[in-house]
Amino acid sequence: MLKQGILHPQLLRVLGETGHMDHLMVSDSGMPQPLDKERVDLAIVPHLPRLLDVLAAIRDTLAIEKVFVAEEVKTVSPRYLKKLLAVVEPIGCPVVFIPHAELKAMSQGDTLRASVRTGECTSYSTVIIQAGVPYGGDDLT
Repeated sequence: MLKQGILHPQLLRVLGETGHMDHLMVSDSGMPQPLDKERVDLAIVPHLPRLLDVLAAIRDTLAIEKVFVAEEVKTVSPRYLKKLLAVVEPIGCPVVFIPHAELKAMSQGDTLRASVRTGECTSYSTVIIQAGVPYGGDDLT
């Protein structure tokens, strides 16, 4: 039995199968889900689980090189954005702001590995993660 970290078996499998440059959507409860991709549905009731809690758990498990966020979050949900940036800051990856319509198009694209639906109810809170690699530089041995 797992004793720490992500306990959800489907989410762990999806993260393990996610490769460099794959996209993973972590969505609010209302974001349209792609019909042709795997969905890890964590939503229980409104606001549970919160997207930022799920994102923090994923951040601690998956190598992330970029996070895409809807541009509209800056004006519609600025308090949420501040919290989102605090979650992403420890990994030092770029946050790329794009129009919400473009984020929706990415969520239906060929590079999307899967979607993770949360119970989040904050407007424009969905993010798309671009997976990275957990190493770099020259051989150290």
